[in-house]
Amino acid sequence: MDDKRSLLLKKIPKIDDVLLILKKEGCLERAPREVVVDACRAVADEIRRAVMTGGYEMDVPSAEQVAARVRDKIETMHRPSLRRVVNATGIVLHTNLGRAPLCEEALKRVHEVSRGYSNLEYDIERGKRGLRYDHVKEILCKLTGAEDALAVNNNAAAVLLVLNTLAEGKEVIVSRGELIEIGGEFRIPEVMKRSGAVLREVGTTNRTNLWDYEEAIGEKTGLILKVHTSNFRIVGFTEEADLSSLVKLGRDKNIPVMNDMGSGCLVEFDRYGLRREPTVMDSLAAGADVVTFSGDKLLGGPQAGIILGKETLLKMIKKNPLNRALRIDKMTLAALEGTLKQYLTEAGAVSAIRSLRSLTEPLSQVEKRAKKLLSLLRKSVHEGLSFSLTKGYSMAGGGSLPAQEVPTVIIRVRSERLSANEIEKRLRALDIPIVARIADDEVLFDLRTLEAVDFPDILSGVAKIVKP
Repeated sequence: MDDKRSLLLKKIPKIDDVLLILKKEGCLERAPREVVVDACRAVADEIRRAVMTGGYEMDVPSAEQVAARVRDKIETMHRPSLRRVVNATGIVLHTNLGRAPLCEEALKRVHEVSRGYSNLEYDIERGKRGLRYDHVKEILCKLTGAEDALAVNNNAAAVLLVLNTLAEGKEVIVSRGELIEIGGEFRIPEVMKRSGAVLREVGTTNRTNLWDYEEAIGEKTGLILKVHTSNFRIVGFTEEADLSSLVKLGRDKNIPVMNDMGSGCLVEFDRYGLRREPTVMDSLAAGADVVTFSGDKLLGGPQAGIILGKETLLKMIKKNPLNRALRIDKMTLAALEGTLKQYLTEAGAVSAIRSLRSLTEPLSQVEKRAKKLLSLLRKSVHEGLSFSLTKGYSMAGGGSLPAQEVPTVIIRVRSERLSANEIEKRLRALDIPIVARIADDEVLFDLRTLEAVDFPDILSGVAKIVKP
């Protein structure tokens, strides 16, 4: 080590000196002394490494500067890790961004139920212990026509629970074209294996006929499973057995039929100019014995797994000991009930639930909102940024409405001195991060996932990133 580096290392402020400054500033009241000391040591180590790699040539930070860096570390500890972001990506049900935002009624119900005691498992009329599932059972049955209903903590749990209950140690017949993998490496074959069921693949990737299922049925068959392909479509030379045909086959052979719908649609999307998506009501009307789907995708509620179907089968599923491990908590139940209440009228659901509103909103309204934001940006932000409008396409995301492009309007952001990657990085570093996408060295704000309530954060955020 040369003399210059040795001298710089000796000049690194002592921990005690930094602590004295922090104590005067009241920082020791923000965290335990041991935590503050560890933060001081971490900053000192950072400076030490920088000295050794040539990061400091003339001098090192003073005790006051080190104290400021320690103070920033302590404040970071107080900042929530899970926090709100602005979704400008155009992906409505963005899995990484929390999928469906909750509607106002769902938020209200969560607040009311979680701030005090509740009748989670208490039957008020009888004055005895009740079942938590009953809080959403009635409305789920009314909305869908199901005989019985159960909610667990997510759709993977729903699938696992049904398979374990109805087909443990037995064969489950599934088309090869429906052995899907979705986000987070959720694979139907692996979930089936964990459930104790035995996978029996039939057909080919692109063609599976009814007779493929019929030939596979044997003494060990416990269930016929049809799976929504979620985030992809097979096109071209294809064939599949429809649910009604599988139900008839199941009836003839006395084998239950399960339909894992994934997203769980309750809305007729073709009324809003989108391709029609099979609804939960379609599946139950076709005679499926058990139907499973997510609460936080097209339903627009909290993360949950919904199980609907025949009362005799649901009773068995509810009694499975696994159900306790997978059960839904009170806050999720409150949010789910608040969401489901919106579906008493379809118009109410489309208006109140943000994800549905985003998917079904007329393009003219999206364009009107885009022009408003464009005008605000041009008036309030300069520093070499330019903004322009263009048409484009959004996506549902979350494995929902596969291959469906939703027309949208986009604001393109370009800078004279900053690359698109640098702009995108700075937007993510804001106190309220703005998550956007990049194309042709421009940052894109997709108005299909932006509402007027997001405009103040967009304006202040863009203004901050252009400051030197």
